[in-house]
Amino acid sequence: MALTAETLKDKLTKELSAEFVDVKDISPDMCGTSFHAVVVSPQFVGKARLQQQRMVNSALAEEMSSIHAFTQKTYTPEAWKKANCTN
Repeated sequence: MALTAETLKDKLTKELSAEFVDVKDISPDMCGTSFHAVVVSPQFVGKARLQQQRMVNSALAEEMSSIHAFTQKTYTPEAWKKANCTN
């Protein structure tokens, strides 16, 4: 069974108590082998970017064996607000 962006989004939201998750299937034919994710979680507070990304990888450890390419951007809620400030 191929992975879907929605499946990954649900798992990341649950595993990381994420406030916002956006996962896009970026596979050339949308076959569920390449994804890009944006994850905003309070669990990232006080952690270096590498630690945050390892947390995401750990949450998806089972799925990673079926994923060819996975890119991600991680944010704390405060960093997310600053990155998306429109004022």
